Amino acid sequence: MASDRLYLDHAATTPLLPQARAAMIEALENWSNPSSPHADGRAARAALEDGRRRIAAALDWDGHVIFTSGASEAIAIALTRARATRILTSPVEHDSVLRVTPQAARLEVTAEGRVISISPDRGALLAIQHVNNETGVIQQLDAMGRDGIILFADCAQSAARLPLPNADMIAISAHKFGGPPGIGALLINDLTLIRPSGGQEQGYRAGTENLPAVLAMAAALEARTDWLPQAAILRAKLDAAIEQAGGEVVARHAPRIPAIASYRMPGVSARVQLIQFDLAGISVSAGSACSSGSLKTSHVLHAMGWDEASASEVIRVSFGPATHEADIDRFIAIWTQMAGRAR
Repeated sequence: MASDRLYLDHAATTPLLPQARAAMIEALENWSNPSSPHADGRAARAALEDGRRRIAAALDWDGHVIFTSGASEAIAIALTRARATRILTSPVEHDSVLRVTPQAARLEVTAEGRVISISPDRGALLAIQHVNNETGVIQQLDAMGRDGIILFADCAQSAARLPLPNADMIAISAHKFGGPPGIGALLINDLTLIRPSGGQEQGYRAGTENLPAVLAMAAALEARTDWLPQAAILRAKLDAAIEQAGGEVVARHAPRIPAIASYRMPGVSARVQLIQFDLAGISVSAGSACSSGSLKTSHVLHAMGWDEASASEVIRVSFGPATHEADIDRFIAIWTQMAGRAR
């Protein structure tokens, strides 16, 4: 990335932390298959299990950790192999949830994207995103009724930022918190909640474990710092500036993680905004990176009651630990210029 560019798309992916890079390089230099029975393989297995313990400890998780290629695979494993009577989820979930649950019942959400809690049948699986990847809205999962319900939480945007919710299964992805791409995990309290498939990871995920990426993920989790309070100050400044310039803050009054926000610029399409910001050296996005090339407006905004025209004018801005006030000032200046021309 050019040194003069401003990266405000951390919800899509985060830069690799130096600690994670160093751990990955060291592991690559001493690589062996953790399933091999010889001394090198046994050493690799010991390192893998140590990484598993470190990840669980860093997340304050006392259940099982199944390594996957990322949150999307963890979601697919949990939702397609769950021993549940039925699956319930919401219309504001990530595409990776909606794709594997086409027949699931969709819960209602408020105009700010908060799930309206219900009491589903005993034995049902409730799949809810902890933090929405487009709006930053935090679902109050610990306050939802749990009697006899299996709770699955997509924590791709909240792991290493907020405490994990009290869920039975959780999906995480390393590249969302400074680890490498291609590695994540399904955290699960009880392995009997899902059907095994054979292969590695205690028979729940086939394929040679990616030891270098596992150790890099562990290093990223251990290196994290508490930067959200500063992000909250920056996001508050940005919210105020957007509104002053005639823009709209999505889910303005809902509980939102400070690192993610979406904004509407009336009269200017998200596509035009992205091009203009990119030409100005600023990287932002429109909705999820997984579907940004589809040319469709956000299903999340539609579920929240936004019409097609308004939803097509929304972009997402997301911060990281290295985001500073000068970065926000630079973004505000370009936004204000664009909004002024539109008016």
